[in-house]
Amino acid sequence: MSEIELRSDVTGSVWRVLLKEGDAVDEDQSLMILESMKMEIPLAASESGRIARILVQEGDAIREGQVVAVLEV
Repeated sequence: MSEIELRSDVTGSVWRVLLKEGDAVDEDQSLMILESMKMEIPLAASESGRIARILVQEGDAIREGQVVAVLEV
């Protein structure tokens, strides 16, 4: 199995984490909701797999390009 890093597309904060480590995910399934400039932006899986690690928690400040989760595919 290989790992894929999922990165934030925005600078803002983590509004809600929808899944937990170990959960299976489908391609394009939302893993978390990010908030930037009062807009909610879903972060989706780029491929089907399993969540290996979630590197942020709800309320954390994030920056564009920051790795927020890792998928095993």
